[in-house]
Amino acid sequence: MMALKADEPFKFRSRLTLCEVTGRRAFSVPELLEGLRQADDETVYYHTHRFIKQFHHLVPEGANDFAYWVTNTVQADRLGEELTAIDIVRYDSLADVRMAFVAAIERHIAENPGPQRVVAPGREFHFMRAIRFSLPTPYSADSYASFAGCLRDVNPSSLYLHVFEARLRPPYGVDDFSHWFRTEFGDEVIGREISRLDPYSYTLEGLRRRIIRIVEARTREVQNA
Repeated sequence: MMALKADEPFKFRSRLTLCEVTGRRAFSVPELLEGLRQADDETVYYHTHRFIKQFHHLVPEGANDFAYWVTNTVQADRLGEELTAIDIVRYDSLADVRMAFVAAIERHIAENPGPQRVVAPGREFHFMRAIRFSLPTPYSADSYASFAGCLRDVNPSSLYLHVFEARLRPPYGVDDFSHWFRTEFGDEVIGREISRLDPYSYTLEGLRRRIIRIVEARTREVQNA
């Protein structure tokens, strides 16, 4: 019989992000490429995952600052589409995310060897860094039911931290929710259902509701087993 109470409770945490100006700017796509080649993880996070966290409550589609600037300021629509299409949550490290953007821009420049557009002062791309802090919350769960209850009340930044950002730290590519259910209950069923969700198909609130429904349905199955 599957255990109904965890030995190690799931402690929900929240994410606070502070912005830091790097001083590096780009006035053209080649300069954007050079800045990306030198960018550290905190810079990549700011312009990709931070962008999702800020806007994901409005629309589920993925986006990033690089694609936004290239499309709306440089007006290189094809490259903008390619950068938008980079699925950052599928990568297990920020270094891999950075290399995906570098490869796309290198390919664009190679296919378009002529002079590249230079934007006017005031419209340049500013590279920023995200200084991240993980903060405790009063929410802690030791069962299926209490997990669903906590998930109803935590703020969206907590959901983002445990579903999106968790994939960037060990065990890489795994969200915190799936990992907890598998580790504490040996429950591969709910772990598989949560981990295979496509975060881009939902807003954060929609994702919250979907995970709650999964947990509640699995709770009934476990109790009746």
